[in-house]
Amino acid sequence: MADDLIPAREACRILGISAATLYAYVSRGLLESRPGAEARSRMYRRQDVERLLQNKRAGRGAARGAAQSLDRGLPVMETRISLIRPEGPYYRGRSAIAMVRDGASLEDTARLLWDCEDDDPFQAPPAPWPAVVRAIAQDAALPALERTLAVTPLLALQVRHSFNQSAQVRRQIAADLLRHNAALLIARAPDAAPVHLQVSQALCPGDPRFAELVRAALVLCADHELNVSAFAARVVASTGAHLHATVCSGLAALSGPRHGGATARAYAVIEGGAQALAQRWQHGEDLPGFGHALYLQGDPRAAELLALLRHADLPRMAQLEAVIARAGEVSGLQPNVDLMLAAICWLHGLPAAPALTLFATGRLAGWLAHALEQQSLGKLIRPRARYVGVERGTSAVERGTRNE
Repeated sequence: MADDLIPAREACRILGISAATLYAYVSRGLLESRPGAEARSRMYRRQDVERLLQNKRAGRGAARGAAQSLDRGLPVMETRISLIRPEGPYYRGRSAIAMVRDGASLEDTARLLWDCEDDDPFQAPPAPWPAVVRAIAQDAALPALERTLAVTPLLALQVRHSFNQSAQVRRQIAADLLRHNAALLIARAPDAAPVHLQVSQALCPGDPRFAELVRAALVLCADHELNVSAFAARVVASTGAHLHATVCSGLAALSGPRHGGATARAYAVIEGGAQALAQRWQHGEDLPGFGHALYLQGDPRAAELLALLRHADLPRMAQLEAVIARAGEVSGLQPNVDLMLAAICWLHGLPAAPALTLFATGRLAGWLAHALEQQSLGKLIRPRARYVGVERGTSAVERGTRNE
């Protein structure tokens, strides 16, 4: 709401800092500013300022560090899979953006993320749908994520070696899972063709430029370190559960509006146009599809996809450009990958839902990489919680008396 916005002077008073420090917080991404009623004045959301104050008061002890680690703070575990840098993600030391430009497919990316070396788990064709799931698996009337979540656990029943300790066998299961996941998300039968061609043919048949956009999107979405869905998959994998269960946990996490659901919200922003976007920001609302906590200078994955869209010279590109330009003017925020996945669909006359299909199809390669790495470690992920509730042995009567 607009009345939640406070001027810079009030924000400084609450935080006990100078105006220069406040502007430094904004430049570091710790606070967002909004345009004020007067020229060159800035406003701040009270809840953001108060949250920052709470973090300052918490001190810099171990408990605070552990709590902040769960929200894109300190690293919580080691991995050899991916590294996030200002210029974009790296997959086992290779730039994801360079891989897109070199023509890599999702299968190529999976082989790298899974550390396959000379082993190619995609050599054998995927198994066909078992009779028990065939009707659901190809029912296009069902939402893509729900259809995939419904079928995946049943596919595990057909895998005799799901708990096999051999790395080669696990990668073969992962390859089947990647293809099955893609097929389920587009309600098609499993196929040995490159995944980006299967997806593009289902969504926009006969368009080679669209197929290239899909290939690039899948590679750029393949992994992004310990994002919410990857962490969920990794926690489940740490219990010793089979790979199908880890995929289900990733899909479930992706279904939330703050994760995979952000693509649908970004689609609505594009559809609304530049004027609606500016009004939204002036009213103190967020801008889905813009800004990224890990890329303060702009999401390089989005920049790569935007360059490809500009090269394609699509009819409705002018409206997308206007939305991006207006967002930069009013907020200083740049597009993130959610906006570009939505843009790929919007520019091609598709609804919002396929944007999440692209995200889920690509990200499965990363979930499986994290699951395979965690299984190889053989350790359970079990963090501790810091209790902040009612003190032990204190009754409701005693609490009420003490509060008086």
